[in-house]
Amino acid sequence: MPSRDRLVCVCTAKVILLLATSWSFIETIQGQLDNHGFVSIDCGYTANPKYSDDKTGITYLADVGFTDAGSIHPVYPENLQSDLADRYKTIRFFPNGTRNCYTIRSLPPGGKYLVRANFGYGNYDTLNRLPTFDLYLGVNYWTTVRIVNSSTAYIFETITVSPANYLQVCLVNKGLGTPFISGLDLRILQPNLYLNSTATQSLALLSFFRQSVGFGPNRYHFGTNYRHIRFPDDPYDRIWQRYEEVPTWTVPDAIEGVVKNSPNDTYGAPSAVMRSVSTPVNSSRMDLYWNLDSSMDADPNTKYLVVLYFAEVEILQQDEFRPFDVLVDDITLADAFSPQRMLTTALTGIVQGSGSHGISLVATSNSNKQPLISAMEIFLLRPMNESSTDSGDATAMMTIQTKFSVKRNWAGDPCSPIAFAWNGLNCSYTTSAPPRITALYMSSSRLIGEIDPSFGQLTLLQHLDLSHNNLSGPVPDFLGQLPSLTFLDLSSNNLGGSIPNNLLQRSQMGVLTLRVDNNPNLCTNHTCEPIPNVKKRKATLIAEIVAPVAVAILIMAIALLVILCKKRKNRQGRARASNPLESRKFKYKELKVITDDFKNIIGKGGFGLVYIGKLEDGTLVAVKMRSQTSPQGNTEFLAEARHLARVHHKNLVLLIGYCKDRKHLGLVYEYMDGGNLESRLKGDGSSHAETPLTWQQRLKIALDSAYGLEYLHKSCSPPLIHRDVKTQNILLTSNLEAKIADFGLTRAFSSETKTHTTTRPAGTLGYLDPEYYNTSHLSEKSDVFSFGVVLLVLITGRPAIFTLNNTERTNLAHCVQVRLSEGDIESVVDPRIRGYCDVNSLWKVAELALRCTERAGRDRPTMAEVVDGLRESLHLEGSLHSMRCGSIRTNGSAGAEVESIGALESEQIGETLPR
Repeated sequence: MPSRDRLVCVCTAKVILLLATSWSFIETIQGQLDNHGFVSIDCGYTANPKYSDDKTGITYLADVGFTDAGSIHPVYPENLQSDLADRYKTIRFFPNGTRNCYTIRSLPPGGKYLVRANFGYGNYDTLNRLPTFDLYLGVNYWTTVRIVNSSTAYIFETITVSPANYLQVCLVNKGLGTPFISGLDLRILQPNLYLNSTATQSLALLSFFRQSVGFGPNRYHFGTNYRHIRFPDDPYDRIWQRYEEVPTWTVPDAIEGVVKNSPNDTYGAPSAVMRSVSTPVNSSRMDLYWNLDSSMDADPNTKYLVVLYFAEVEILQQDEFRPFDVLVDDITLADAFSPQRMLTTALTGIVQGSGSHGISLVATSNSNKQPLISAMEIFLLRPMNESSTDSGDATAMMTIQTKFSVKRNWAGDPCSPIAFAWNGLNCSYTTSAPPRITALYMSSSRLIGEIDPSFGQLTLLQHLDLSHNNLSGPVPDFLGQLPSLTFLDLSSNNLGGSIPNNLLQRSQMGVLTLRVDNNPNLCTNHTCEPIPNVKKRKATLIAEIVAPVAVAILIMAIALLVILCKKRKNRQGRARASNPLESRKFKYKELKVITDDFKNIIGKGGFGLVYIGKLEDGTLVAVKMRSQTSPQGNTEFLAEARHLARVHHKNLVLLIGYCKDRKHLGLVYEYMDGGNLESRLKGDGSSHAETPLTWQQRLKIALDSAYGLEYLHKSCSPPLIHRDVKTQNILLTSNLEAKIADFGLTRAFSSETKTHTTTRPAGTLGYLDPEYYNTSHLSEKSDVFSFGVVLLVLITGRPAIFTLNNTERTNLAHCVQVRLSEGDIESVVDPRIRGYCDVNSLWKVAELALRCTERAGRDRPTMAEVVDGLRESLHLEGSLHSMRCGSIRTNGSAGAEVESIGALESEQIGETLPR
């Protein structure tokens, strides 16, 4: 066999082996039920994919594949109560995010399940901080986990019906410690069992610790043996523990044989449990009681289901009788009840109230045998009021999350509860139908690969933004088959081929906004594929059509150029007529008069002091004077100042004039009565900083500033690069209109006016473009980097360089990038705007800011693209159906960190670098 063929065969064999192994592993982690109908997860276990428990024979799986969040940690067995299972030796804990979930897939839809969660703290973190957190079953509250003893194992169990083919268990951070979990079990039940468990109501097993019991769950057998009865004695692996040790109770004689269940039985109690019977020694009654455990979060209206199990296990003589009354809270459940010989009878009752409850078994007057009982269960009836996302939409989103490894807060149900809804989604909520996904924003989400078919399963999707990723392959036809889609942004990817006709037609009809620019391999017309044997026809087309069209276009272009030149000339004439102060040159003595001998200082920057002044007509101005005299750059300053005085835009601070009078260099600007953005974000107590800026106001300020920078980059010839974009150089009017200040100032006060290569980088620490700093090569993308930092400052309320833990200084851009890459936006949002903003708008700006602060300039957007992104974000913020940022809740250590850092700090860290 030739070596090449041999190599192909070997490679093929390896691929087949790899696929077979991967498929086996995928089957395991997807959580398919084993041959007992079980899924048993050992949280934090990593030694092997699975192992078998010595005592029960149950196979336990590692939790890889059930969750992609959290971290694992060992627990020392000596820190826990004795004789616990191996699964308590490791835990998975979740320090980040509000909600973290386990998802068990490939389940029979509409199935009934017993779900059990296990927790053993064991002081694994050596902090001895006992946590409290909530447990959710899908989108509905289950219980609160309160660890009050570090060595105790806590077990919570519920019986539920899942309408979908998956089931989720979620841990929710309440800000009272880090959530963790030791184990998670699922057991499929027969549909005729526990009929009180329905699609709208679950049964949460009461968790009340009694004296001399090992665990909290209130499922008891009444034998005197301390052992727990579970699988394989109970085929559903319910854990039955012994009720309290009561000295006046005993076990009846001659307990033999199998206790059977009746044909209409709805609880399936195992024979081993039914034979574990107690009866009083010298009494005609038995009294049982329970209290509500505080973890169950109940109120006076809470209802409980009590299930009592009875079977006659003794062989009674002809003259022996055992009738007794069964009472719950002194209300008769059964009169003169006599258990049947070796046949299970389950009596049930529903009681209400959050206080103490009692059960009494009282022998009747004609009874000559004491009452007996085999087992008892007490459940809290938990309504399932919260509606989960449409199963098709939810499955599609979970597939997208898994395929592209999206972090954010993408855990659990996409739309519900609203407080935990996924960032980047808009959902529709109605009382008559489950929530549906109507918008999906995944711009700048680092998506790699082809567009997954799951996007096509979001049948009510109206708005889809996949721009600025690394998506490849063709634009799929299924996107054009989404009936409600009105906006599709696929720009700035690596898509190739032609655009499907259905998308093009809808775009041409005006029912779909389609963006596909900046996909180098994508053909945007109908002539993408070469047509064979048409060379002559092509030549004819060029001669007959293209040439005349080209001539016509040329004539139109010349005419348009003439018109534009005339308009520009007229506009310049009008501008000069309307602004007689343009290019005004001031004498130094004039500036002394204007500023009242430089009496009132209103600011200080890298160039010198700024004074407030008043022109002859009463117009307030700001006069910026260079602090040091130097002959360098005087000639260049004059030319540049005259040039800057002719740059006009509503979002640029107007340069009224300049001063070059011997050694004095200065500039005269319009006065901005709203101060600068840095001061406004600090809330420094000045008159214009009494109330914090809302997210919408911050967005508007950002958009205004972006307009100004876009004008400098695109409309000035040559383009003007600011070189020191920062919050201090964004000035505000009293109604919060933003204008860029000090544009071109670096060039005006230096001799570097003819090149983009500088000898010394100019800028402010934290805002300075690292590429520019390392190479001294200046470009418009240097301003983009600095503006990205401004956006991060607006989001977080923190300075570009801030102090962490009172000692370590850190860079804001790096800090936010790390947090957002983990899907954690909660810990970076300014607390002053949390609860008053659109979460999708916030994410879009955060991702835009991270693109702006990429280390390589080529990877950053242009200011025009930044403007587009901010426009969309502002639109999202103003949407009537937007999901508010109240869903972002900062908890635990992350919240503490935000509070410790506080609002924007001073940036006087060597204020600016050399210019």
